Amino acid sequence: MARYRGPVVKLMRREGLNLFFFFFFTLHKEKSSLEKRKGPPGLPPKKKGKITEYGTQLREKQKVKRAYGVLEKQFRRYFEEAAHTPGIPGENLLQFLERRLDNVLYRLGFAVTRRQARNFVAHRHVIVNGHRVDIPSYRVNVGDKIEIRGKFQTSTFIEENIKLAQAIQRTVSWLSPDYTNFSGEVLSLPTRDHIDFPVKEQVIVELYSK
Repeated sequence: MARYRGPVVKLMRREGLNLFFFFFFTLHKEKSSLEKRKGPPGLPPKKKGKITEYGTQLREKQKVKRAYGVLEKQFRRYFEEAAHTPGIPGENLLQFLERRLDNVLYRLGFAVTRRQARNFVAHRHVIVNGHRVDIPSYRVNVGDKIEIRGKFQTSTFIEENIKLAQAIQRTVSWLSPDYTNFSGEVLSLPTRDHIDFPVKEQVIVELYSK
């Protein structure tokens, strides 16, 4: 199962945006290296050049890929499916990414990052509609019920994550968390308004349409 294993703060500095640590960077923003070092990683350029159209398109694509923890080959498959699905390709692409099981677990508040959520799913700690699912890219549908496996409910990770989610009141309207029963339900499909970081999806469509 291919995935990025390198340092994530460097990726955030490159994109100039917090893409990963919702809780940490919300509660301890003043301590984050993203706030202290806002420039991209590496030596500062001798001369700041003009960003080309392709460069802008590439940055948007990289930003979305890194936010959802998807590599290039899988991301392109998502785009091709989005392009052949009725509707607006860019919005279809974002919806497919939002419906990934690891992202849903993150949105419900059972994980503090999508990377942590992916780890929970891969280790078979998540149940969907009564069946264990160990595929992070599993796509949820309306009415699906997501649960944390019984033995894992007492995990320190889950207990702390739920406390943080409740403290920050972190919810999204298309999902309904039930922290008492360590579960959640998909109420509706996500829309463009549910994306919580700035992205110009049409620019990504233009890049892949060349």
